[in-house]
Amino acid sequence: MTQHSEPLAIERLSLHDQIANRIRDMIIEGYLEPGARIDEVGLAEKLGVSRTPFREALRTLAAEGLIVTRRSKGSLVRKFSAEDVRQMLEVLGHIELLAGQLVCERASEDQVADLLALHAQILDRWKARDRMAYYKLNQEFHSFLGQSSGNAVLAETQLNLQARLKRVRFMGNRDPEDWDRAVNEHETMAEALRARDGARLGQAMKQHLDATWERVRHQM
Repeated sequence: MTQHSEPLAIERLSLHDQIANRIRDMIIEGYLEPGARIDEVGLAEKLGVSRTPFREALRTLAAEGLIVTRRSKGSLVRKFSAEDVRQMLEVLGHIELLAGQLVCERASEDQVADLLALHAQILDRWKARDRMAYYKLNQEFHSFLGQSSGNAVLAETQLNLQARLKRVRFMGNRDPEDWDRAVNEHETMAEALRARDGARLGQAMKQHLDATWERVRHQM
């Protein structure tokens, strides 16, 4: 396995990265709702951290597009309109279509093996109904697939869009039947990847993003 597949140990992360991870999870899971003001003093106290690393964490999340800062209101959880989400998913679908094609052409055997290993872990978390762990592995799969495309511009653009869609992608698996359909879509991706069928993988990736919009549009 490559270095990518090794789990991140929390003790190796800087304090502000650990704080950013925790706040990010709170946003993804809906504990901090879209448009809500972040109580910096209160939340820092609850997390047991000082204001300096807390503010560094907020800057990280602002760079990811998950929060916005207003002079009069402080930090707010970013709220996207339904049209914002539709447009981002539309673009991301075409990016991942290309990523699927390029991965089958350019990825090394080790990279393909790592992607398939991630897919196996995703299935394990789905069977265990561990939604957050499934979600994080799923994000890792899509990110690593972009990185394995051999196109750095594609990978960077994909990561930027994924960051803004974290909450939306998590919402897409709220309904058990929707979650099961998403897993079936991932199975199709894995089959195409094993065969290095770029056309099939690209189409499966795009259809997965199109289906994501259908799964979340009524929740926006």
